[in-house]
Amino acid sequence: MPDSTLIVVESPAKAKSIQKMLGAGYEVRASRGHVADLPERELGVDTQADFAPQYEVKKDKQPVVNELKRAAKGKRVLIATDPDREGEAIGWHVARLLGLNPQTPLRVEFHEITPKVVRAAVQKPRPIDQSLVDAQQARRVLDRLVGYQLSPVLSMEFRRRALSAGRVQSVALRLLVEREQEIEAFVPQEYWTVEGQFESEGQQFRAMLYSVGQERVQTSERFLITSEGQAKDITRRAEGIQNYRIGSIERRERRRNAPPPFITSTLQQAASSRLGWTASRTMRIAQKLYEGVDLPEGAVGLITYMRTDSTRVSQEALAEVREFIPSHFGPAYLPEKPNFFTGKKAANAQDAHEAIRPTSTLRTPEALRKHLSDEEYRLYQLIWQRFVASQMTPAVFDQTTVNISGGEMVFRAVGSVLKFDGYLRVYGREEGDDAENQLPPLRENAAARLLKVTPEQHFTEPPPRYTDASLVKTLEEMGIGRPSTYAPTIDTLERRGYLERAGKSLKPTPLGREVTGYLVKTFPDVVAYDFTAQLESRLDEIEEGKAAWPRVVREFYEPFLKDFARLPQKTCPRCGRPMELKVSRFGQFLGCTGYPECKYTERLEQKKEPEPIGEACPACQEGQLVRRHGRYGSFISCNRYPLCKYTRDEAPSTGIECPRCHAGEVVQKTSKRGKPYYRCNNQTCDFLSFDPLVPEKCPLCGWNEVAKGRSGKRACSNPGCSRYGGPDLQALNQRRSEGKSKAKGKSTSSSGATWADLEPFMAQVGLTPQQAEVARRTQGQQKAVPEVAKALNQPEEAVLKLFRQAMFKLRMEYGRHKAGGEQDKSPSKTKRKTAKAKQSEKSATWADLEPFIAQVGLTPQQAEVARRTQGQQKAVSEVAKALNQPEEAVLKLFRQAMFKLRMEYGKSRKEAVGA
Repeated sequence: MPDSTLIVVESPAKAKSIQKMLGAGYEVRASRGHVADLPERELGVDTQADFAPQYEVKKDKQPVVNELKRAAKGKRVLIATDPDREGEAIGWHVARLLGLNPQTPLRVEFHEITPKVVRAAVQKPRPIDQSLVDAQQARRVLDRLVGYQLSPVLSMEFRRRALSAGRVQSVALRLLVEREQEIEAFVPQEYWTVEGQFESEGQQFRAMLYSVGQERVQTSERFLITSEGQAKDITRRAEGIQNYRIGSIERRERRRNAPPPFITSTLQQAASSRLGWTASRTMRIAQKLYEGVDLPEGAVGLITYMRTDSTRVSQEALAEVREFIPSHFGPAYLPEKPNFFTGKKAANAQDAHEAIRPTSTLRTPEALRKHLSDEEYRLYQLIWQRFVASQMTPAVFDQTTVNISGGEMVFRAVGSVLKFDGYLRVYGREEGDDAENQLPPLRENAAARLLKVTPEQHFTEPPPRYTDASLVKTLEEMGIGRPSTYAPTIDTLERRGYLERAGKSLKPTPLGREVTGYLVKTFPDVVAYDFTAQLESRLDEIEEGKAAWPRVVREFYEPFLKDFARLPQKTCPRCGRPMELKVSRFGQFLGCTGYPECKYTERLEQKKEPEPIGEACPACQEGQLVRRHGRYGSFISCNRYPLCKYTRDEAPSTGIECPRCHAGEVVQKTSKRGKPYYRCNNQTCDFLSFDPLVPEKCPLCGWNEVAKGRSGKRACSNPGCSRYGGPDLQALNQRRSEGKSKAKGKSTSSSGATWADLEPFMAQVGLTPQQAEVARRTQGQQKAVPEVAKALNQPEEAVLKLFRQAMFKLRMEYGRHKAGGEQDKSPSKTKRKTAKAKQSEKSATWADLEPFIAQVGLTPQQAEVARRTQGQQKAVSEVAKALNQPEEAVLKLFRQAMFKLRMEYGKSRKEAVGA
C-alpha cells in the first residue's frame, strides 16, 4: 500500500484546513469545483442514445486536472468533494479522469471540517454512489436540453442577447410575475375599526369592537363597517349605551415550542429577515464557516455542511448542547428529553446530512468574535443561537381574553404576557411578533364605563412582493428546486435582468414579464408548477435508486419537444433555410443554417431608427430634432448629424428648476454602472448632484436641498455652501481629466502606431506567408483590403481575417517593445505605503471627535455609547454588559455615532483647509 495519500476536495480553503488537520502522510489538493462538463457550444447530449452526455474537461480546468494527475502518481487517492449530488458527480469525474475505478472504496465525506470527523472519515472510504451521480446527471442533462434549445429561442424572439430559461428559474420568475399582476389588479377595500377606552373598578383599559348584535365586525369573508357613515352611526350607538359590564374572562396558558435547527432554506429565510442578506450572500458566508477558520487550536470548520433539507442532529451534538444549556441558562431551560423534529421527507436519502449547526456548542459567538469578520460573526451567531434554542424549553405566555358587553355591542380585549422566556432567551422574538399587552386585574360581571370611542379607517393591502426569504419558502413548499438551487436561481434571474430589487423586495422587470408571458403561452410545461415539482420528486427517486435516469429525462423532454416543434421558424430571406443563433468573438448574431453556401447574417439586437419629434433644431435652424437610442438610453439630436452636433438629454424630469442657471430643469440620468444622478438639461450649465433634489431651499444660500440616503437627512446642493453634502466636484473633475490624459497617452503609445513603426517587426512575430503578404500590400490600412482581395483573387472576408491576424501580432509586438524601452513612471510600492502611512497618521482620535458630539444631532443612546467607548470598537462588549443591552444593538449605536462624528470632523478639516 502506498505510503502517501492524496485527498481531492473542491475548495482551496477547505484543502488548506484539512491539510493542517491530517499532517504528514497526506497531501490535499483542490479540484476548484467542476473539472468536466458538457461542451460549451454544442448540445453535448445524444438524444437518440438514451441521452448519453458527452463530457469534456473545461478549458480553465485542464491545468488543474494535469496537476491532480501528477500528484496522484504512486499514491492512494481519496475523493472528498462536497457531500451532495453535485459533489458526488464531481468526485465521479475526478475518478474517471485519474483512471480510478469508482466502485472501489475511494470516496469520503466530511459533514463538518473538524479534526476528529476528518480523521475518522478518511479511515472509512466507500465507493462512489452511482445513484447520486445519476440524479445529478439527469438534472444537468435536463438543464442543458432546456437551456441550450430554449435560450436561443428567447434571444431570437426578443432580439436580446444573453437571455436564458430553465426549469427552476422560469418557474421562480413566473411566481414573481404573477404576484406583481395580483398587486396591480388588487382593488383596496375600505373598512373601519372601533376602539373603546373603558374603566372598571378604577382600572382603565382598551378594547376593540368585536360584534354588533349577532354580527362579527370582521371575518375572513367580509367587513361589517365599510364606510365613514356606518362608523359614525355605530360610534353614536355605542356612546348611547349606559350599562357596560365585564362579561366572560378567559385565561389560558399558551406555549410556543422551540423552532428546529436550520436547513438550507430556513437559514436563507432567517438571514434575509434578520440580517437583510440575499440568499447568495448567505451561502457564500456559510461556505467560509464550513470550510474552516484559523483559530488558536488550528484550522477548524465552525458549522456542519450547509446544503441540507434534514433537521436531524447527531447524538454527540445533542449531548454537548444538553450539557451546555443548564450550565449557562439554568435547569429550567432544559427539557426532560431532547427535542426531535420531523422533516417533510424523512425517507429521503439526503437525510444522511445533519441540520446546519455549530460543530461545537462550546465555541460561543462571543469567544470567536476576534477571529471572524463581521459577516462571518453575524451568520455564525445566528446559526449558533438557532441550534441552542432548538434544544430549549418552550416559551410560555399567559393569554387573557375579556369580553365587555353593553346592549347590542360586544367589545373584546386580549392581553398576552410572557410568563417564561424559554428558548426566546437565546433566539429572541421573530420579526412581526405581537408586543406584550398586559391587562389590569378585572372581575367578571363588574360594571364598566365607556370613556371614549375612536373609529379608525383602514384599507385592505395587496399581497406583498416576494423577498429572498418568502420566495425560497414558497419554492420549498411547492417542492420546486432543492437546497443547492435556491441561491443560484435568484442570482441568475437578477443577472439576466429578469428581476430588480426594491429594498428587500424582488420585482420583475418588463423583460421578465414579457419572457414569462411568452413561456406560459408557448412552453406551458416548462413553467408549470405541478409538472416541475413532480420532476423534482422523480430526481429524488433516481437518487434513491428507484428510477432510471434516462426514463425520467424522457418524461420531461418529449412534451417539451412537442411544444418546441410547433414554434414558427425564422427563415433566411435569401435561400429560405432556417436561421439560427450563432456566436462570434463580437457576440451573438443570427446566421443562415446553409452556411457556407449561404452567408446571410443579421444583427441580433436590431438598431432602432431615429424618431422625429416634430421640433426644429435650435442650433442650425435647418434640421429637425429626432430621438436616438444609445447604450445608456435615449437622447435628442439633430437629424443633420454630423454636420450639426446639437444634442440634449431626454431623461425623466424632477420638476425642479436648476438652482445654478435657473434656465434648465434638473433631470435624472443613469450612470454606466446603473446608478442614478441628477444634472441640468441646459447644455451650458454644469450643475451635477449624486443625491435627489427636494423643493425645500437651503436657509443659507437659497439653493435646493438634497435628500441623503435612506435616512433622508437634508444637505445643500451648492458646492460653495457650508451645508454642502456632496463630493468635492473640483477634485472629481481633476481625477477624471487625469484619467482621460493617461488613457489618451496609453492609446497613443499602443494603437497609434504607423506602418513605419510596425514594419520592422514583420520578421519577428511569426506571420504566415499569407498574413505577411496581406500586411505588406495593405501597409496597415484596412480600407485597402477590398483592392488587395481583388488583386489576390481571394474572398474579401478571408483577406480581412488575414489582415486582422497580422495587425494584431504586429501591434502586440510593437507595444511590448515600446513598454520595454520606457521607464515605469508609476509610484513604487514603497512610496504608496509611505503615503498610506501618512494618511493613517491623519486619522481622527477621540480627542479630535469628542468636541463634535453636541453638533451632529446624536440621540441620547448614541451619545452615551460614544462617550463610554471613547471611539474604540473593542470596548463595545464591555459597554453592552454595563448597559445591560444586546451587543449587536450597542455596536449599531456605536457605528451610527462614529459615522456622524467622523463626517463632521472631515467637514471641519475641509473648511479649515479652504480658509
